[in-house]
Amino acid sequence: MKPHVRNYFKAFNYDESSVILCEVCGAVAIDIHHVLGRWKFGKKRKGEQDDVTNLVALCRSCHDKAHGDYTKVYRQMCEEIISKR
Repeated sequence: MKPHVRNYFKAFNYDESSVILCEVCGAVAIDIHHVLGRWKFGKKRKGEQDDVTNLVALCRSCHDKAHGDYTKVYRQMCEEIISKR
């Protein structure tokens, strides 16, 4: 399991058998998405990239949109979701 997925699961008490819902649309999530790209953290802040304050669960459709034409919109939505947790 990747470190960011492990951190997300731990923060919300999920395990590998948990059904996790997309935090944007409510469909079944299949990806844990980094809101700010990992490359933005550099080597000195590498641990921060996988912090739960930079992660959201997304379904495939929302994850595709987050990396496509709607990148800015989805980043703002994800930041709002994280701030309300």
